[in-house]
Amino acid sequence: MPGATTDVVLRTVGLSKRYGRLLALSDLNLEVRRGQVYGFLGPNGAGKTTTIALTLGLIAPSRGHVEMFGLDTRAHLAEALRRAGAVLESPSFYPLLSGRDNLRVWAALSGGVSEKRLDEVIDLVGLQARGRDKVRTYSLGMKQRLGLAAALMHDPELLVLDEPTNGLDPAGMREFRQLIRGLGQMGKTVFVSSHLLGEVEQMCDHVGIVKQGSLLTQGSVEMMLRRSEALEMRVTDPDVAVQVLAALDWVRGVKREGDCLTVEAPRERAAELSRALAEHQIYLFELRPRDSSLEEFFLEVTGDNVANR
Repeated sequence: MPGATTDVVLRTVGLSKRYGRLLALSDLNLEVRRGQVYGFLGPNGAGKTTTIALTLGLIAPSRGHVEMFGLDTRAHLAEALRRAGAVLESPSFYPLLSGRDNLRVWAALSGGVSEKRLDEVIDLVGLQARGRDKVRTYSLGMKQRLGLAAALMHDPELLVLDEPTNGLDPAGMREFRQLIRGLGQMGKTVFVSSHLLGEVEQMCDHVGIVKQGSLLTQGSVEMMLRRSEALEMRVTDPDVAVQVLAALDWVRGVKREGDCLTVEAPRERAAELSRALAEHQIYLFELRPRDSSLEEFFLEVTGDNVANR
């Protein structure tokens, strides 16, 4: 089978989608590797759901193509999808059937699984105590778990989730986040779209940031946080200090608020900052690292004033 052993599980190549005059997706080139929990991050309307629909073959691209497991889905869609599972928006179930019986129906429609496998996925998503209860008694979070169980039934290598925490309360979001992290630790590749920065930062190890249909950047969360890291300091002569620090070619930026400076620079070079200031008879009152966040990086990359929309 071509591409069966490739480390790249999902790749889009020049992927574009146009609806009349609206360009929903423009020349998208993303790459998800085996074992990653990849967060596809962007505000509502950025093109995330369109990307997922194109990936799963639900709609046809205007240009470009998708590769899954090294297979070009234009010719091998069915073959690729047999190795993937997906939960799109709010999954629908028969409300008068139990969660377990709903899974039996899903299994029958897709070739069937053993009762042992049903037990395994019910336990995996944390529904073992409620599996025999009718779905109409389930909370939204439990229905999301049941949808995830259905997607996991055939033990997919790739799991695609579209805004899985939408509508959940904080406790439900935390539980679902822990569940996704656990799947990543089991070696599953998870591609999850979200507009919630905090959720993506806590759930994913890699991120792609999309805005208005274009991919702005992608990489590890650790790398992105390091790019937004900074040091805060109070100094004896802030006016001159700004000029001294801004002249260092490895300092990305300096902001001043009163006698407090925020310097965008690696934390491990703090001693060099202090030495550069001392050479100009400027001395520190205080120096401390500023905690970085994915939100700061997102705002820097997108130029947005509002996150978590």
